[in-house]
Amino acid sequence: MPGKLKVKIVAGRHLPVMDRASDLTDAFVEVKFGNTTFKTDVYLKSLNPQWNSEWFKFEVDDEDLQDEPLQITVLDHDTYSANDAIGKVYIDIDPLLYSEAATVISGWFPIYDTIHGIRGEINVVVKVDLFNDLNRFRQSSCGVKFFCTTSIPKCYRAVVIHGFVEELVVNEDPEYQWIDRIRTPRASNEARQRLISLMSGELQRKIGLKVLEMRGNAVVGYLQCFDLEGESGLVVRAIGTACTLDKLSSPAAFLPACNSPSKEMKESPFNEDPNPNPHSSGPSTPLKNQTYSFSPSKSYSRQSSSSDTDLSLTPKTGTGSGSAGKEGGPLKALLRQQTQSALEQREFPFLTLTAFPPGLLVHVGGVVSARSVKLLDRIHNPDEPETRDAWWAEIRQEIKSHAKALGCHAVVGYSESTSICEEVCILSASGTAAVLNPRFLQEGTVEGSLEQRIEENLPVGCGFCHIPYDELNMPFPAHLTYCYNCRKQKVPDVLFTTIDLPTDAVVVGKGCLIQARLCRLKKKAQAEANATAISNLLPFMEYEVHTQLMNKLKLKGMNALFGLRIQITVGENMLMGLASATGVYLAALPTPGGIQIAGKTPNDGSYEQHISHMQKKINDTIAKNKELYEINPPEVSEEIIGSPIPEPRQRSRLLRSQSESSDEVTELDLSHGKKDAFVLEIDDADAMEDVHSLLTDVPPPSGFYSCNTEIMPGINNWTSEIQMFTSVRVVRLSSLNLTNQALNKNFNGLCENLLKSLYFKLRSMTPCCLCHVNFTVSLPEDELIQVTVTAVAITFDKNQALQTTKAHAEKSLQRASADNEEMLQFPLELCSDSLPSHAFPAAKAVTVEKASPMGDGNFRNRSAPPCASSTVGVVKMTPLSFIPGAKITKYLGIINMFFIRETTSLREEGGVSGFLHAFIAEVFAMVRAHVAALGGNAVVSYIMKQCVFMENPSKNQAQCLINVSGDAVVFVRESDLEVMSAQQPAVNCQPSCTGEVTT
Repeated sequence: MPGKLKVKIVAGRHLPVMDRASDLTDAFVEVKFGNTTFKTDVYLKSLNPQWNSEWFKFEVDDEDLQDEPLQITVLDHDTYSANDAIGKVYIDIDPLLYSEAATVISGWFPIYDTIHGIRGEINVVVKVDLFNDLNRFRQSSCGVKFFCTTSIPKCYRAVVIHGFVEELVVNEDPEYQWIDRIRTPRASNEARQRLISLMSGELQRKIGLKVLEMRGNAVVGYLQCFDLEGESGLVVRAIGTACTLDKLSSPAAFLPACNSPSKEMKESPFNEDPNPNPHSSGPSTPLKNQTYSFSPSKSYSRQSSSSDTDLSLTPKTGTGSGSAGKEGGPLKALLRQQTQSALEQREFPFLTLTAFPPGLLVHVGGVVSARSVKLLDRIHNPDEPETRDAWWAEIRQEIKSHAKALGCHAVVGYSESTSICEEVCILSASGTAAVLNPRFLQEGTVEGSLEQRIEENLPVGCGFCHIPYDELNMPFPAHLTYCYNCRKQKVPDVLFTTIDLPTDAVVVGKGCLIQARLCRLKKKAQAEANATAISNLLPFMEYEVHTQLMNKLKLKGMNALFGLRIQITVGENMLMGLASATGVYLAALPTPGGIQIAGKTPNDGSYEQHISHMQKKINDTIAKNKELYEINPPEVSEEIIGSPIPEPRQRSRLLRSQSESSDEVTELDLSHGKKDAFVLEIDDADAMEDVHSLLTDVPPPSGFYSCNTEIMPGINNWTSEIQMFTSVRVVRLSSLNLTNQALNKNFNGLCENLLKSLYFKLRSMTPCCLCHVNFTVSLPEDELIQVTVTAVAITFDKNQALQTTKAHAEKSLQRASADNEEMLQFPLELCSDSLPSHAFPAAKAVTVEKASPMGDGNFRNRSAPPCASSTVGVVKMTPLSFIPGAKITKYLGIINMFFIRETTSLREEGGVSGFLHAFIAEVFAMVRAHVAALGGNAVVSYIMKQCVFMENPSKNQAQCLINVSGDAVVFVRESDLEVMSAQQPAVNCQPSCTGEVTT
C-alpha cells in the first residue's frame, strides 16, 4: 500500500541566539524522510521565523512509513563556515496509518539537542495519503493497533485473544564504532537516537506482521525494551498479546454507568467495562451478542522448539486438576482437557495482560519465573538475532514447564527483563501460572454443543484462589484449607501473583505496598568466572527476597500479594534485588498466623530477654497493622457453615537453618487461636539483623496509602484529582570496605527516604493514595546506586464532600505560591513560569514531577476539537490505564520515545540533581507536545522503561538515556458528558475527537 507523505513547515519560536554579533539567528529547516531531503528558505535575523513553506511531498511505501521516522533538523545558516545545528525533531508516522486514528499531525514540537536540551519550538503539519495495494507479498502491517495498557482498552471489546507475540532486532551500537574517535558527542548521540528510532519502527512492523498472520488487528500489553550490550551491539526487544478488537460504538459505553451486573454480563463476560474505575460504579449495560474466543492457531514465532521439551527440573504433574474435575462432572473434565490440549499446541501460551474481564481467569497457581546468566562475548554473529532468540526460547520453555507442573495451561501477567554489566547479561522472565475459562475456546461445533449443556457454577470472588493442581500430587509443600468463602474447594495459605487484583475479589480492609530489598557483594572477575559467581549467588538471592516478602506479608497481617515484580540488577562488585508488590487480605484464604521467633538460645538471660522483647514488638506491630489497614475478617461459624475447617497437616514455617529440633517446636507460644505461627529461626547475628529490619519498616503517614497496582484494594471513592510524578535518586557509596549488612542498610535507607520525601511533598493532597508505584534499580557504575520511581497520587473522598477536597486543594495551591520553598513541584503544572533555581536540592538526589521548563501553556492542544479542548487545557500524564472521573473515547496510537542527553558542564547545570531534573522535565514536555499534535489530551499507561545515568565527576561530564512509552488518548470528563447529553438530544463529535461517539 504505497502512500504520499506531505510535510509543511509553518514557523518557529524562541530559537536560541546563534549569531553573537546581532543576537539573532538565520534559521532554516531540513526535512528528511528515508534518503530524500528538502530544505526551506533561510529566514534571516529572527528568533521567531515564519517559513510558511510549500508542501514537501515524499512518495514512499507503507513499509518505509512504519520503519522510518520523519526527521526535521533546524540549522543556523553560515555563509563562510559549516551550518550550525540548533536541534532536531523526530516524528513517528505510524499513528496516521490507522483507519480510525488521526488524519493529521499538527502542532508545536520542541526542538531538541542532545547537548543543550530544548532550544525553542517548531510548528509542523504532517499528512499521509495511502493508496490501495493488493500485493500479497507486502511486508507492511498497516492498521495493526498497539497498546501499552495491560488490559483490554476501555473503548474496545475483545473478540479473540490470539496469544503471545515476540520479536527482537539487533544492530551495531554507534557509540562503539571506530568512527567514534573522529566524531563529536552530538553526532554520536544523534546517530544512536536515529538508529533506535529506526529499529523501534522495524520491530513494530515485524510484530504487526505476526499479528496479521494470526488474523488479529491489535497488540495489547506491548512491552518494548532496549538492551545496551556495549560492543556486542544494541538490541530492541518487544513482547505483547495479539488480539482482535472491536470498537464500541454504543452510547452506553461513554455515559456514566448505573446498572448492576445482569444475566447478559454473565453471558458475555468479555464486555470490557468501559468505566475506567471498576470500583466507582457498577458495570454499564452490556452489549448483547458479543462473543469471545481464544484463537486455536499456533503462536507465531521464529523458533521451532517442541512444546513438550522440558528444560526445568520441576516435577511434572497430571494434565488436569484433580479437584477441578469434581466441579462439573465428566463433561466439564473433558472440556477442560480439550482446552488444555488446545492451549498446549501453542509454543508459548503466555499473555502480557494483568487485568482481565470477569469470567476469563478461573484459577491462579502462583508465580513462575526463570533466570539465566549469559556471556555476551560468546555471541558468534553480533548482528544476527538467532543466538538471543535461542536464549529467550530457553527461558520461556522453562516458564512453561513450571506452569505445567502447577497444573496450569497458561501464563498471565508475563514480562521479560535484562540486566547487563560489561559482558555479563542476566535474562529474567516471570508471570503467573493460571487456568483460563474453557468456555471461551470455540474450536468447533462439538465443543459448542458441550458448552450449551454445561452450566458454569464458578463461585464469585474466590474461584481464582482455588488450587489448580492436584492436592495429592503437589509440586511443592503447601498447606491447604477449604475456601473460607465457598467452603467447596481447597485454597493455599498464601497466594503470590504478578497480576492486578481481580475486580470481583472479596477483600477485607485495605492493601499496602510491600517491598523486599537485598544487596550482595561479589568479587570483581572477568568473563566466565564472573558469570559463574553470579549464577551461584542468584538462587540464594531469590530465596532471601521471597523470605523477606513472606515475613513482611505476615507482619502486615495479610495473606496475598498482587503485582509482584522482582528485579535482580548486576553491577561490577555487587548484586541488588528489589521486589515490590501490593499486599491484601483475601477473604477466601485462611487468616495468617503470627510470627514466632525461635532459636538455640545460650544460657545468657539477657539474650533470652532480648528475644522476648523482640517477640512483643512483633506482636504489637501485627496488631497495629491490622488496625491501620482495617483488617477485621468476620468470624467463621462452623455451625452455620456445616463443615469444619481442616487444620493444616504441618506447621507453616520458614527455616533459615536445619538445626531446629522437634522439642523446640512444641515449646512455641502459638498465641493466635487455631492458626499456626510463622516461625523465624534465629541462629546468628545476620538473622537478628533481619528481624530488626522487619521492624524498621515505617508505615506511611496518616492519610497516605501506597500500592504498585492500578487500584488500591479497599478504596473505591476516587476523586478526579490526580498527580503523576517521577523521582530519581543517585547515591555514591562512601567506602569500598562495605559489608552485605551495611549495603542492605544503605539500600533500605535510600528507598525509605525516597518514599518519605514523596509523602512530604504530597502532604497537601491528603487523603491520597500512591498508585502504580514502579521502582527501578540500576547500578550504572562502580559504587553508584540509582533508584527511579514513577507513580501517580490520587485523592479519595474519605467521609467528606468532594467540594471540601477541592477547596482544600485550592488552599494548598495558594499556600504553595506564597511559600514556594515548601511546595515547589506540584503546582508547576498550573503555572507557566520557568523552574526556580532553588528547585534543585544540594544532595545527590532529584525528584522530578510533571513539570515543563517552558510552561505547559506552550504545549496545549491548539488543533483539538472543541469538545476536547473545553475539558482540559493541558495534556495529562498517568501510569494508569484510565483517568478517574473521565471516559477515554479514542486511542490515537502508541508513544514510544528514546532520548539521550549529555553535558560537559555538570556542575554549572546544578550537579546531578539539576541535570536530571531538567532532562526529565524536557522529556515530559516533548511527550506532551507529540500527544497534543495528534489531537490528544492525555497519555495513559505511561512508563519510564529505562533511565540510564552515567557520571564522570572529574571531567565534569554526565550522560543520561531515557526511554518512555504510553498510549495517546482523547478523554472527556463524565460531568461534561452528562451536560452534553442533558443539553442536546443528539451530539456528534468530530471524528478526530471521539471517533464513533453519538448520544
